[in-house]
Amino acid sequence: MKLGDSVTVHMDAPRSAVWELVSDVTRIGEFSPETFEGEWLDGATGPAVGARFRGHVKRNGRGPVYWSPAFVTACVPGEEFAFSVGKPDKKPMIAWGYRLADAPGGGTDVTEYFELAPRLPMKIYWALMGWSRGRTNREGMRTTLERIRAVVEATG
Repeated sequence: MKLGDSVTVHMDAPRSAVWELVSDVTRIGEFSPETFEGEWLDGATGPAVGARFRGHVKRNGRGPVYWSPAFVTACVPGEEFAFSVGKPDKKPMIAWGYRLADAPGGGTDVTEYFELAPRLPMKIYWALMGWSRGRTNREGMRTTLERIRAVVEATG
């Protein structure tokens, strides 16, 4: 059983331009339907492996509202930006990320994904609620990517 999912959207823009948006957590509120603001922590000012940040989340667009800590786990400019939710000294339960690839006809194919930790509590959760939360996450990822596409293609 796969504990996660992904959505890919084509953007008529170079990977470098897309990278600037997906790796800037301070702009997440422009794109995400659930996370309405983000801020770097501990003096971090941009993406780097190990950098900590937090996102202000409104779960399912309705609530509850809470701050969620996270830390960068992959940071390859123009290729991948990923992070785990939680604190680096704890085993994270979920990871999120973006992979960027050159599209055959030009532009960039951008994949947003999430992966739940393959631990028993998450396996049980996914078996019982995965159909519902998975749909919500897919719709949210598509919305996020479509909003990013609108910005990156408009600034061309």
